[in-house]
Amino acid sequence: MRTAVCPGSFDPVTNGHLDVFARASEMADEVVVAVLINKTKSSLFTVEERIEMLEETVAPLGNVRIDAFHGLLVDYCRDHGIKAIVKGLRAVSDFDYELQMAQMNYRLAGVETLFISTNPLYSYISSSLIKEVATYGGDVSGLLPDPVLERLSAKISATLGK
Repeated sequence: MRTAVCPGSFDPVTNGHLDVFARASEMADEVVVAVLINKTKSSLFTVEERIEMLEETVAPLGNVRIDAFHGLLVDYCRDHGIKAIVKGLRAVSDFDYELQMAQMNYRLAGVETLFISTNPLYSYISSSLIKEVATYGGDVSGLLPDPVLERLSAKISATLGK
């Protein structure tokens, strides 16, 4: 069985992420969406909340499952027998960074990285930008799954005391 991993923080998961997961699921027997646990990074959603949102949104994709990891991604891959990382690229600036990571991951553990060019509908979307726009009352509907939009709106309202 060929397994690929799609790593990230997914704070929150966007329609761009889901597009990459769906496309990866057509190429691999199994896709693991691995949520990075980073205690030093400030996140809007907890790891548990991100996992719940991901599980709900990938449910229609029968060969995609969710997991979490901390530390080096290549250690996670080695521990789980995963030989491929799938990353979505939105722009050339993404490629510059991701190429270095891909080369390091291959050097460390022989893990290959496969790049999927982002669907142009989602090329400008990032979790950070969505959170910023939503925080200031901008309309981010259509950029993330409806259940995630509901949770984002509730979280922002609670955080801002509205």
